[in-house]
Amino acid sequence: MSVFRAAAIQMRSGADPQRNAADLGDYVSEAAGKGAAYVQTPEMTGALQRDRKALAGVLKSEGDDIIVRTASALAEKYKIHLHIGSTAIARDDGKIANRAFFFGPDGKILTRYDKIHMFDVDLDNGESWRESAVYSPGSDTVVLDLPFARLGLAICYDVRFPQLFRAQALAGASVITAPAAFTRQTGEAHWNVLQRARAIENGAFMISAAQGGVHEDGRETFGHSIIVAPWGEVLAEAAHADPAVIVADIDPARSAAARAKVPNLKNARPFGVVVENDGERTRLDAAS
Repeated sequence: MSVFRAAAIQMRSGADPQRNAADLGDYVSEAAGKGAAYVQTPEMTGALQRDRKALAGVLKSEGDDIIVRTASALAEKYKIHLHIGSTAIARDDGKIANRAFFFGPDGKILTRYDKIHMFDVDLDNGESWRESAVYSPGSDTVVLDLPFARLGLAICYDVRFPQLFRAQALAGASVITAPAAFTRQTGEAHWNVLQRARAIENGAFMISAAQGGVHEDGRETFGHSIIVAPWGEVLAEAAHADPAVIVADIDPARSAAARAKVPNLKNARPFGVVVENDGERTRLDAAS
């Protein structure tokens, strides 16, 4: 494994995939110009559209999707590893996937990941989301071997499920990711601490590109794309919600060093949960 430069692209995707694809080209060009060998974009790079009928009007299958085609060409043009954080894809079974794509320097798709955890929440001030009403969840997390590191894929709300990243770390991932379209409300409260916590508890680099600002569909996302080191230091951050490209140099050896100092991955032990209630003890299923 070797040192490489990573870039996280902060976008403000609108409702038109063609316009977003054009913006993607500009941002990837900037990232490549900064020396990035790995470039990540945010969740829903292709379109942010909360209206289901409008989304259906621009939805394409993987083979016809403009973001997939554009990303493939960009990866090959700049000879980079390009990670599309996600885009909406029409599945063969008629359902919709919130799907990440990872392209190699030859433009070919190396892997895909469908978001597992659906953002079904009721926030303050009447803000409510039901992602499961639109998208079908995935079932498998993905860890990908690259020339410079082993990398784990996740998307946005996945970041609140630490067991997913622990499984990736135990599978050898030294870089974990959670490209996102975090709401402003949840981002202000939780974004930074969740990103740093996932990095620290797994002794891994955390790279999360984000959507930011007020979008055409009316939602507001938090931005603050971030790259965190295994010891918890923030290596790069977009300290705002405007479009931006941030970069940082990633040395996978720092992951091994952090895990050697605090070997919590090795020290973990299985345990059960006992509930005490008025002298009665009930042992629940074991956890780890």
